[in-house]
Amino acid sequence: MIEAAVASGVQLVQIREKSLTARVLYELTTRVVAIAKGSSTRVLVNDRFDIARAAGADGVHLTSRSLPAREIRRISNDNFLIGVSTHSLQTSLDARADGADFVVFGPVFETPSKQIFGEPQGLAKLREVTNASPGFPVLAIGGINLDNAADCFRAGASGIAAIRLFQDTNFQWLSKLNQLY
Repeated sequence: MIEAAVASGVQLVQIREKSLTARVLYELTTRVVAIAKGSSTRVLVNDRFDIARAAGADGVHLTSRSLPAREIRRISNDNFLIGVSTHSLQTSLDARADGADFVVFGPVFETPSKQIFGEPQGLAKLREVTNASPGFPVLAIGGINLDNAADCFRAGASGIAAIRLFQDTNFQWLSKLNQLY
């Protein structure tokens, strides 16, 4: 699936394997980094700065329980990409002030992952977050599909993050999304 994503020009791949041991996550990450090497695809590791650095990943994606972005920024170089999951305007502003390169905001829509992400925030809240930080990348997450992705872009999102949408390994969704954005 990573090979297909890289070949299709997917810009960002996040390794989000919370239950793997550090060793297995490191081995997986080094394989993904090798596949993406020389392409425009950047590889992030969820919550594990140590694994991301050791495996040569492009960055890390932080949650509300992770180390603060400012601490990661302090010990990494400027090319190290830091994303932060946010669920309110204030946490989005805080992440930007702490040195994050982008935020993922949501859930925007109803999602089966509600127990993880909480109640839907809606497009108005997404627009509030994007308007509060002009030029700062905000990715929409939560219930994103081909029918509502354009609404996210119209609300100011720089991109979208999804799991179910991207499970089509033929990447037929990519050309439709490229038309939307």
